Amino acid sequence: MTSKIPETQFSLVHLFEEYPVLVLPERLTVLEAVQFKEIFQELLQQNQQYKKITLDFGATTFIDSSGVGALVHNFKAAQAQGIELLLDRVNPPIMGVLAITGLDKLLAIQPAQSFSEEGKPNNADSDLPETHPSVKSWLKRLIDIAGAIVGLGITAVLFLPIALAIKVNSNGPILFSQTRCGWLGREFKILKFRSMCVDAEALKNTIPNQADGAIFKNTNDPRITAVGRFLRKTSLDELPQFWNVLKGEMSLVGTRPPTKDEVDRYDVPQWRRLNVKPGMTGEWQVNGRSQVRSFEDVIKLDLRYQENWSLGYDLQLIVKTILVLFRKNSGAY
Repeated sequence: MTSKIPETQFSLVHLFEEYPVLVLPERLTVLEAVQFKEIFQELLQQNQQYKKITLDFGATTFIDSSGVGALVHNFKAAQAQGIELLLDRVNPPIMGVLAITGLDKLLAIQPAQSFSEEGKPNNADSDLPETHPSVKSWLKRLIDIAGAIVGLGITAVLFLPIALAIKVNSNGPILFSQTRCGWLGREFKILKFRSMCVDAEALKNTIPNQADGAIFKNTNDPRITAVGRFLRKTSLDELPQFWNVLKGEMSLVGTRPPTKDEVDRYDVPQWRRLNVKPGMTGEWQVNGRSQVRSFEDVIKLDLRYQENWSLGYDLQLIVKTILVLFRKNSGAY
């Protein structure tokens, strides 16, 4: 039995042995990803009690962060109804994305026959999608490495006085590590000088959020220590992130690196901000930073960076960031 879904690139849903097989298009970017989520929701809302839904990736050779977001949404929706989700005929480029995002460990996947005898993903950069020109720019990466080396040198010089100040002011570790989401939603541990009390994460739900949408801000956050407030105001708390840049998890310039709980609240189009690597600075840093309290404004700034990106634009934002740091009340809170 075959039924047709009109006006979409997901032209056919085949019912094979009573289980739907949804055939995905060649590219899974934001427009297709939104359709993907809508069609999948329609399947779940049908009266039939499906035990399994198969996603046929045989024709799909490109996926961006929006596609990843739609896949995550659909997996959670199927899981909530006790439905098994199977990804069939997954090609190497898609498998590479699933591997770096960790989704290969959550999803049931059947690779394409031509993939490999072992069925193991190839993580080489050549097998990963170019979701944005900046992702595979070797000049941008070279600037990142050079900047990270200089930045780590500055960090080494300032480490001892900052560490002593943190220790004298409050008990706890000098460095703070937190899971953030980078390119395509890949999780990594961001490093900062600790600016909050040690139980800050546990106390987060007790602090009012003064921002709108999937971000958290509070002007007078009581979790921030006295030394921490100075570190944030001067952006010294972010110096350890040069290590994240050197490792390639971040860039000197990019989009704001979101927390995992923020990404869990994203709708499919909002995943587009993860098409580039997160940066130590970017549009949000030079356009208000702590004064930006709307998630929609964050999205606009991130997309503007992606649209305007060039190596010259990166250098321009770096210079602007340095100038902003010397302005009064320019830091974070």
